[in-house]
Parts: sequence; C-alpha cells; structure tokens
Amino acid sequence: MEGGAHTPMPDTQIFRDVFNASPIGIAVENLDGQPLFVNPAFCSMLGFSAEELCSKHCVDFSPPEDAEKDWALFKQLRAGSIDHYQLEKRYFRRDGSLVWGNLSISLLKGGSSPLVLAMVQDITDKKRAEEARFRNAAIVESCEDAVASVTLGGVIESWNRGAQRIFGYAESEAVGKPVNILVPPERPAEENQILETLKAGGRIDQFETVRVTKTGERVDVSLSISPIKDSTGKIVGFSGISRDITERKRAEAALRESEERLRLAAQAGRMFAYSWDASSDLIECSGEASEILGVDKDEVATGAAVSAMIHPDDRQRVESALAKLTTNNPTLQITYRIIRLDGSIIWLERNCRAYFEEHGKVRRVVGMIVDVTERKFAEDRLREYEKAVEGSGEMICVVDREYRYLIANRQFLEMRNITRERVVGHFAHDVLDKDVFEAAIKPRLDECFQGKVVKYELKYTYPVLGERDLLISYFPIEGTGGIDRIACILRDITDGKRAEEALSRMTRRLIESQEQERIRIGRELHDDINQRLAMLAIELERLQSNPLEVRSRLQQLREETIAISSDVQALSHELHSSKLEYLGVVSGMKSWCREFSERQKMEVDFRSDVSSPLSFEIGLSLFRVLQEALHNAVKHSGVKRVEVQVAECSNEFHLIVRDSGCGFDLEAAKRGRGLGLTSMQERLKLVSGQLYIESTPQEGTTIHARVPLSPKVKSAGTGSR
Repeated sequence: MEGGAHTPMPDTQIFRDVFNASPIGIAVENLDGQPLFVNPAFCSMLGFSAEELCSKHCVDFSPPEDAEKDWALFKQLRAGSIDHYQLEKRYFRRDGSLVWGNLSISLLKGGSSPLVLAMVQDITDKKRAEEARFRNAAIVESCEDAVASVTLGGVIESWNRGAQRIFGYAESEAVGKPVNILVPPERPAEENQILETLKAGGRIDQFETVRVTKTGERVDVSLSISPIKDSTGKIVGFSGISRDITERKRAEAALRESEERLRLAAQAGRMFAYSWDASSDLIECSGEASEILGVDKDEVATGAAVSAMIHPDDRQRVESALAKLTTNNPTLQITYRIIRLDGSIIWLERNCRAYFEEHGKVRRVVGMIVDVTERKFAEDRLREYEKAVEGSGEMICVVDREYRYLIANRQFLEMRNITRERVVGHFAHDVLDKDVFEAAIKPRLDECFQGKVVKYELKYTYPVLGERDLLISYFPIEGTGGIDRIACILRDITDGKRAEEALSRMTRRLIESQEQERIRIGRELHDDINQRLAMLAIELERLQSNPLEVRSRLQQLREETIAISSDVQALSHELHSSKLEYLGVVSGMKSWCREFSERQKMEVDFRSDVSSPLSFEIGLSLFRVLQEALHNAVKHSGVKRVEVQVAECSNEFHLIVRDSGCGFDLEAAKRGRGLGLTSMQERLKLVSGQLYIESTPQEGTTIHARVPLSPKVKSAGTGSR
C-alpha cells in the first residue's frame, strides 16, 4: 500500500509476539502433558530456560499433592469430559523454593492435532497476604483482650471473642451497633472526643477509662486505638484494643489501702522502719523513729549512735546476735533496752533482714523496730496474775485494749478445747465466734474500758459442750496510762439455770395440781356431801311436821347419816390417812384399797408380803403413789379389776399396781401436761426411791415403785435435788 500504509503482519508473527511479550506465564503442551513452547514470563517465573522447561513433564513442575490434582483434571480434559479448568497450585523454582500460580488450562482444537494452552499467573504475593491475613485473624480471635474495629461514624464492624468475654455482647449483637453502647451514661462526651482525635490522625495509647457491659456492670479498661488507612493513606476506620484492668485497679486500691493501714499501724503501734547502709553507716528511718528514740528528727542517724543508746546490760547480746547474721541465716528478732537522751529506759523489739555482697560481707540491713515497753511491763504484771488465776475453777482471761488475750487460765482453755498457744497473743475476734464478739462482747468490753464494772449473762456455743449459759464479769485494770486491760471472769451457770427452770416448772405444775385438787374436793363437798346433808335436813323437817313417822323413818335417816359420815371420812383419807399412823403402812393401804373399791365399784386385789416396819415418811410417799395409780386406773384403763402388790425383797420395799386395760404411750404421756407421773416420781425421790412404768396401748399398765428400807429421806421443802 502507498501513502504511509503498513504491510499487514502475518497472524503467526502477531501471536508469537503476544506469546513472548505476555506478563503471564504461558506454555503450549501436547495431550501427553509435554510442554512444546514456553514464553519468557514462564521461564522468569520459575528460573529455568525454555529448553529446560520443555524437557520436563507438566507433573514435574509441582509438589506431588498439587501435581496429582492437576493431572486428574488434565486426564478429564484429554478424555473430552471438560475443555478447560482452573487451579491454584505451587511450582518449583530452580533454587528449590515454591511459588504460587493460578493455572488456567484450555483445549485448542483448531489445528490438525489438539494442543493444550496453559496460562500461569504468579499469585505468590496474594497467597502470602491471605496467609498473613488469616494468621492475623487467628491471633486477633484468640486474643484475651477485646479487639474491634469501627467505621468513621463509630459503628462496630468487627468483634473478637475477647470482646465478647469482657463486654458480654456476642458478635452478632455488637456488629452494626454504635460503639457508644459501651460508654457509661455518665461519660457522654468521652467517645466523641476519642473519635475526633482519631479522625485528626492521632492515636489513643493506653487510655484508662470505664466501659459498661451488656449486664450494666462497670469494667475498668485500658484503650489503645489506631486509625485504619486505605492504600491512598485515607482514614477509613479505626481499630482498637481494650484490656480489662479491673483486677489491676483493685490491686492498686488494695495496695494503697494497705500502705495507709501500715502507716496508721506504725503510728498507733509505736513502730518504725529502718535501713542501715554498711558502707556509710547511715540509717534511713520512717517518721515515727524520732519520737520513739527520743532524738531530733533532723539529726542524721548512724549505726554507731544508735548502738551507743543500747542499755549496757544488753549491748553485748545485741552485737553478738548481729555478728551471727550470714547468707544462710539472714534474719534476726531480738528484744532489748535503750537509754533515751532524757534518761528514760524503753524496750525495743527488732525484726530485720541482712543483705550481703558476693564475698559474704553485710551490705545492708532493713527491718522494723517496735516500742514494746508497755507490753514488757504488762507481761511482768501478767505473770503475777497467772499464779492467782491458773488454779481457779472459773474461766479467767485478761485482754488488752486491742482485745488481744494476755492471759487465759486452764479452765478457759479446757472449755474451748483449745491450746494456750492458739489463744494467748491472739485477738478475741479470731478465737471467739466473730458475730457474737461484735454484737455482744465487744460493746461491753468497751464499756468496761470506760471504768465500769460490767456483768451480764450470755449464751455461748462451745465446740464440744454445745450451748452454755455464762455469767460474765468484766473488771477494769489500771495501767500507767489509764485503763489498759480487762480481767474477765466467766462462770458456767448452765446447770443452775436449768435447775431453776426445772424447779420453776415443777412449782408451777404443783400449784396447778393443788388448785385442781381443791377444785375436786370443793366439787365433791358441794355436789355430793352438801346436797345429801340438805336432803337429810328436809327429811328431818318433814318428820317434825309428822311426828308419827319418826319411828318408821329413824333407821333410814340413821343409815343416810352414817353413809355421809363414811364419805366424808373417805374424802379426808384422800387428803390425810390417819390409818397409816394407827394401822401401819401395809394395813392402812389395804384398808384404803377396800374403801376405794367400794366407792368406785372396782375390784382391787390387794396382796402383801412385808415383815419389816416402814417409817411414816416412806409409807406416806408410797400411799400417795398408790392413790395416784388407782385413780389413773379408774380414769383411763377401762377395766373393773386392778392388782395391788406390796412386797419386801433385797432390802427394798416394792409397790406394784397392775391392770390389763387399754394402756398408753409412755413417751407421749411424759411430754403431756399431766402431773400424775411427775408427782409419783418426785414423791419417790424424797425417800430415795425409783419409779418404773411399763405400758403399751391395748396391753395394760404396770406401775412399780421401789424404795430402800433405810433411805436417806430428803426434806419435802428442798425438792428432789
């Protein structure tokens, strides 16, 4: 062509130029997988020459596991099942390293024999970036701290497990929500200030603040936040790490509190810390040292000056103890006296530790020194107290103003089943029940420290004995600076209290019994005797009006009068049987049983086998037991026959009352309000007797009283104990 026209280039030349200029590796293979042509990009990618690559088979380019996948697909291509496929696989370089390639295989069918076109794009950098991203994601996900990212608008985009653990929100609950859900309501402007700082390109490093969890709980956190930038450097978001520092904050608060307590304790306990430097002989002391040692607080303290203050009688002992400090024995506790500048003598207790240089020479000694003068004087006084209180049957102890036990006698320790080492020197609230101490004991000790003698009763539970009633007395003890100790005397009044309660219950029940007996006697006199006398008076009036009937009615009236007299006599026998005095115990019992049988229309089978005479005291007690037993049989047994047996056996007198009636539950009867059984037991105790009861529902009852023939009789006015 003319006029600047170009001659067309043959198609094969164009394809060859494209083949050679392509930045993507290209290989043309036959259907056996043997490369026929490779372009420069493929050679550069793997570091081999074209001849070297064409001498290899396609499966030789990759590790076996990758080649196996490629060859399986290649065979499908050759079989006509597919006409192309794509695969990411690794390739060997000449130096033995591996590169990643994205392989695209296509079948070329245009020529006389089909060929295979293989195009390989180097994706090594991409794969490494993905691996780095996956690795970073795994690190973020496994991190114990909260890691999250937010948009420029403050919306949460990512949320790891650490964030879920600290704040309680699951990933699905947090992503898409504004980050302000974590900000406490009382800090509304804080998050906006953080976002403004980040948008301006700044960073937030270890900013300590408070965040709120899903449940509303406050959490102390340390925030570190950085901007996220795209490839152009534009800020597109923010990533942050929140570390839970709640425990650290608590520890710091506890440390501050502990330091303050230590400072206050040093002031209150008259103690100071010190550090002695061996090379300079200088001593650094805490502020309490000048007051305790009696020196000017601005005066420079040296080891020589302090040693000169030690009492002459103690100096050799202290110096010898300090000389024995070694790397194997670096600690020392010693008590000694010093003479202050004003001439006064005080006791000090030193607790220290030595630190050594490499060759074993002392480099520094640090420790605490406590003024124990008052304690030493108290110990001397306590030794005097101990002699007096150790043998006492009362529980005795002495406590100081800090409620620390200074003395505890044998009885005090035995009641608590505790050793002296676990009491003396320990605080009362550690030895006693803490709640009881705070509520009942401490307020009264404080009252005694004001100079009052305090007495009160307290129920206290001991480890072995259980609950006991105590009568506690506190007596203030004067020291050099006022009341500094309290003597405590504790008396166990449990048995006395129980005896008082039992006596009170018994007295109340006996009074009730007496009242019931009076009511019964009054009812019998009113309802029976009085009415029968009234009827007799009416009959006599009628006879006065009809004198002719006197002779015929006289015998009847005489019999009625005798009957009334007999009933009055029987009633008096219930209260006091004169037959016991005139007939004797056995005969008096037999006579009363006969009268009782006639009145109650009940058969009383009385048998006796007694040869020894009995005192009136024994007889009266047994007679009352007999009366109570028979009255109970009438009321409760449901039978009309009772056996009564009195016998003498083994120097004892036995009274047995037996019926075959309905019986009763003995335990239930003892828990009941009735006084019958109790009355019988108490009467027998007065003559050293015992009562045995056998009774089963529907199987009858046996009352068995046993009294020694020569008992030690107790006065009825003193009770049973």
